[in-house]
Amino acid sequence: MNKYFITGIGTDVGKTVVSAIVVEALQADYWKPVQAGELSHSDTHSIEELISNSRSVMHGHSYALKTPMSPHASAEIDGVKIDLKQIIEPKTDNNLVIEGAGGLLVPLNDRETILDMIKDDYKVIVVSRHYLGSINHTLLTLSQLRAEGLEVAGIIFNGAVHASTEDIIKKMGKVKEIGRIDEEALVDKTVIKKYAKLFKPRLEAL
Repeated sequence: MNKYFITGIGTDVGKTVVSAIVVEALQADYWKPVQAGELSHSDTHSIEELISNSRSVMHGHSYALKTPMSPHASAEIDGVKIDLKQIIEPKTDNNLVIEGAGGLLVPLNDRETILDMIKDDYKVIVVSRHYLGSINHTLLTLSQLRAEGLEVAGIIFNGAVHASTEDIIKKMGKVKEIGRIDEEALVDKTVIKKYAKLFKPRLEAL
């Protein structure tokens, strides 16, 4: 059994779409430890709607916060404080996909960040999307993970092709490309199945 932690170089770069692809490719379980906002249609709901296999199990949040903000701020509004000790990994005999929130240094409280949730046995998959500054953000993310002694399993690029950007990230970041997701007009079960089939051999080889 392997555990894959999906992190992004920032918010809105495609972590949930990538999580759905990895879940579908490996028929893995899914867990979003901290959900901030959109509780009626959370990332977990999105994964359920996007995958086609019947094996994957959706595990409950450790923290379900009402406001779509950084977890530390959303928790404060809800009158709670996130305690890392209460973020308990679900027990499963299946592969497990864990989705972070925002980027690595998004605060959980006044001492800990998303990075502190990542355990030594997690295979970290970084999601990168092109925008002005994305090279810097991607390389910083890779550097921070390695500084913490964590395994960077690979990178998935999301969006329109920017060959020079992707090439320099792979070269300077010394990171393996798992695959890329084109700019899709609509992301649905069919699209997720297409990329799951394409990425499956590379994911299984990690």
